[in-house]
Amino acid sequence: MNTALLIIDVQNDYFEGGAMSLVGTDKASENIKLLLQKFRTEHQPVVYIQHIATRPDATFFVPNTIGAEIHANVKPLNDEKVVIKHYPNSFRETDLLNHLKSLDITNLVICGMMTHMCIDATTRAAKDLGFECTLIADACATKDLEINGKIVTAENVHNSFLAALNYFYSTVTNTNEYLGEK
Repeated sequence: MNTALLIIDVQNDYFEGGAMSLVGTDKASENIKLLLQKFRTEHQPVVYIQHIATRPDATFFVPNTIGAEIHANVKPLNDEKVVIKHYPNSFRETDLLNHLKSLDITNLVICGMMTHMCIDATTRAAKDLGFECTLIADACATKDLEINGKIVTAENVHNSFLAALNYFYSTVTNTNEYLGEK
């Protein structure tokens, strides 16, 4: 069983003061840092996904801005793969699938931002492509959403998407459980 850690869109614009701040980014990034330590110590592959906006009217992840950079809490090492994407699904029009296949990866541990968008799209695509997925709930973050004039809190958005992804698309767990710490 070959496993890789997939860190999705942990970029400055999602943190406090960024152009699209989310709820819970600091805590999520600290948990991702713990996962990173495990994967690096065990010499397992780590793959970063970095979203770069291509729309002319984009307000965040604008190319060549500090906001688009990967956050300091989880900065990649020089030998760790960074995949640039332009869509919520990290596999769409990227070399992610070929890279994972070249490493004979069969299992993905997925974390990052935003739970309701890129985490959801990538997890579903990964499962459809044949990967077994583990989603680390407390190493993800999202934001409040609005529908029909009603606000859905980030906590409810997060939990709803995790509940939908649990079982068929992924096994949802938390950092301590994944690391074997109770």
